[in-house]
Amino acid sequence: MFTGLVEEMGEVVSLESGAESAVMAIRGPVVTSDATLGSSIAVDGVCLTVTGIDGDVFTVDVMAETLARSGLGRLAPGAEVNLERPVPVGGRLGGHIVQGHVDATTRLISRTPGDRWETLRFSTPQELARHIVEKGSIAVDGTSLTVAATGPGWFEIGLIPTTLATTVLGRLGVGEEANLEADVLAKYVASLLGAASDDDPAHDSHHDDQGETR
Repeated sequence: MFTGLVEEMGEVVSLESGAESAVMAIRGPVVTSDATLGSSIAVDGVCLTVTGIDGDVFTVDVMAETLARSGLGRLAPGAEVNLERPVPVGGRLGGHIVQGHVDATTRLISRTPGDRWETLRFSTPQELARHIVEKGSIAVDGTSLTVAATGPGWFEIGLIPTTLATTVLGRLGVGEEANLEADVLAKYVASLLGAASDDDPAHDSHHDDQGETR
């Protein structure tokens, strides 16, 4: 489990793409400082397993499902990525509960500078529309953020100077992709409400010719 508090921006060293998978090498001095084989590291919000370590460079395998759901397969050597280690037991949950299971990708629609912040507007994937609510939590490229506003087909977030300087969102260009993970609590609530609706006997009832329910 992660918190969405990015520890450092790493650099993609290499990306070897196969038919349905990829092998990626990433430089990250902070996250490799205590990493071992089998450790989990979130890369742009995607939880990946460390398969090799060489100094401050770690290697991960990226499977077909991850390539389909995220933008990792479209990264090139030299690209910057957000990196975070799992929250330790007893550690502070400074952001929100982030699983590292990306749901979909979004595109940056606009950037609007403020006095000491920027407002970023992203497209809302249709399948996530009911999970994204004003003042709710969302992870964008693995960064824990609060939804500032929503509208038809879009949502907005506000970035303070620290987030602009220490995450890839500060450099994201209009039209570029970002990984999205909706709040897991919102997903469970939506699933439970859907199941309750399906189990409602009223949905299975029917009427005879006299209009009586049976």
